Amino acid sequence: MDEILRTNDVVLISFVETLLKEAGIRYFVADQNMSVIEGSLGILPRRVLVPADDVERTRRLLREAGVGDELEKPKKKT
Repeated sequence: MDEILRTNDVVLISFVETLLKEAGIRYFVADQNMSVIEGSLGILPRRVLVPADDVERTRRLLREAGVGDELEKPKKKT
């Protein structure tokens, strides 16, 4: 899976989750339970991951929904 978004904004993550569910795109939110370790301060960002095959579709969906500025920059292949 590839990282598509990294943020501390739980509202944004919830919005993205809803968009991905409605579009039928599989996803995983990593580091969600880190708040227990950090004391619920919201310091550590959560990461939204999608299958590599769905990265471009997800990017397009999120740009159309107005959250394109929040997307992780694509990694350059070496």
